Amino acid sequence: MRELAVGIDIGGTHTVFGLVDKLGNCLIQDRIYTKEFDNFNGFLSTLSQKIKKLEIPDQKNFRINGIGVGAPNANYKNGTIESASNLIWEGVLPLATLLHENFNLPVKVTNDANASAMAEMIYGGAVDMKNFMVLTLGTGLGSGIVVNSKLVVGHSGFAGELGHIIARPEGRQCGCGRYGCLETYVSATGIKRTVSKLLAKYSFKSDLRSIPFNRMSAKKLADAAFRGDAIALEAFEYTGKILGIALANVIAINNPEAIFLAGGLSKAGDLLLKPTQHHMEENLLSVYKGKTALKLTSVKGNSGILGSAAMIWNLV
Repeated sequence: MRELAVGIDIGGTHTVFGLVDKLGNCLIQDRIYTKEFDNFNGFLSTLSQKIKKLEIPDQKNFRINGIGVGAPNANYKNGTIESASNLIWEGVLPLATLLHENFNLPVKVTNDANASAMAEMIYGGAVDMKNFMVLTLGTGLGSGIVVNSKLVVGHSGFAGELGHIIARPEGRQCGCGRYGCLETYVSATGIKRTVSKLLAKYSFKSDLRSIPFNRMSAKKLADAAFRGDAIALEAFEYTGKILGIALANVIAINNPEAIFLAGGLSKAGDLLLKPTQHHMEENLLSVYKGKTALKLTSVKGNSGILGSAAMIWNLV
């Protein structure tokens, strides 16, 4: 009998999930639209039903050993999601308890970026690294930090929230209620806000003027930048500058061998990577210069699903 684990990656826009084997092969996956559900219980009910309907072609004889979940503001110590600014549900959500009731299986929960860091450590570019970071650039900005081969979780389980360091004092309002958080500038949502400001600042032509804010995406911005659109190019330059400076500060604290970028915005590749690298190196203390590689994730497949499932196999 083939043994599998359910891996779930809860995001602010979509929730993706799949069945994963011990080798990190995601045999089948599906998704639901997170924002469709005003009620958390309704979301969890639909998610559970969808998971139970997953079928693997030509594979009838398998057993699910447990469920691993990565989610914003998830506390691995308590199995809860707590006041996540990028999710529409408020308060403390007993995610692990409710999933266990629905499936009667072991459930492990962690921060979504920690799940991506686990995937990078087991299946990606950090296989032989003891000190590295993963940044997930999606609706918000998540970060998983590994020091001496162990995830940094902190006293109460919430260490590593790089997205909520203050990048610009008294800057943009964040979903967390504060102002100037890094993720309000460096995320798929943040770069859209940057584009809106640039379109107001400049009067020259841009393909982006015809795209409503709620229809804008990181891919459309990248496509425009590759076509030479000046607004899109400046948006990536500005985003890379803010991220690069933030990373220079973080490197001074934990001195990682590498920093990996994952998530939708990272798919812009060099459009984001090059300005980030430039401003990171420019702002590093001399003893750190040239010692931290900045890379795109090399995990094949959804790192949130794979990293979450890895918890069930006790690989991390």
